[in-house]
Amino acid sequence: MQIILRYFPDLTKEQQERFAALDSLYREWNARINVISRKDIDALYEHHVLHSLGIAKAYPLTVGMRVMDLGTGGGFPGIPLAILYPDVHFHLVDSIAKKIRVCNEIVRALGLTNVTTQWTRVEQIHERFDCIVSRAVAPLDTLVRWSRPLSGHLVCLKGIDEVESSKSIDIKPLSQWFSEEFFATKAVIHKRLIS
Repeated sequence: MQIILRYFPDLTKEQQERFAALDSLYREWNARINVISRKDIDALYEHHVLHSLGIAKAYPLTVGMRVMDLGTGGGFPGIPLAILYPDVHFHLVDSIAKKIRVCNEIVRALGLTNVTTQWTRVEQIHERFDCIVSRAVAPLDTLVRWSRPLSGHLVCLKGIDEVESSKSIDIKPLSQWFSEEFFATKAVIHKRLIS
């Protein structure tokens, strides 16, 4: 939890409590339904929570935005971002029912009122969002194809070596904000989508 406060020192008491609760909630649910690698659960805050919050450093969200987390898995990046941005609505989508169940339980336990979830394939969604966020769910070209009908912006967490630089892609290395070695090869990718 201290790693979150190091990079986000202005959290409210409620946000701090919600971030602190993630450890026991994910340990409890991960023991039942594997949403985080068992060997990675001890690195929850660095590898999952702070990694998710990298989006906030590179592409700050604004009040009233509607954001879809495509392929949320166990709720990353959507749940940490929802704690950080209580005035932004997050719609967490995954095609695996048990992962959405974990998201629902964690959202309920945290009392997050700015999160909805949906168990479906992204191709079945027909509403528009201000932004699509994603983490480690598919190659960039696939994410672009899935996201284009849904939003004008795709913001995803990728390895720097996974993406070729181009005029239409903004690559921001996470190492410019986070000093841990884990982030040396990680980046936030922003692609403006033309519908």
